[in-house]
Amino acid sequence: MDAYLEEELYDILIYCIQNPDASDFEAKKQRVSTIGKELFADGGTDAMENMFYSIEFRIKEEIGKEAKPYRSWWNGISNEWKY
Repeated sequence: MDAYLEEELYDILIYCIQNPDASDFEAKKQRVSTIGKELFADGGTDAMENMFYSIEFRIKEEIGKEAKPYRSWWNGISNEWKY
């Protein structure tokens, strides 16, 4: 399940980074939040951290952009997650 979520999260974040003015940006942001909630329910904050770290690395390597600002989309899911 995590592999599917990772690919979906990667695709959504790439889309959002490249299309910040897209009409469906808010819907994509909501899906990212839902993915974070699913990860937290399955493996806690550690699962969230591991997934986002992997995504950040891939995005930086593949398109040369930073994904760190998008970490804040998971704020509120866990008391430990504060970005």
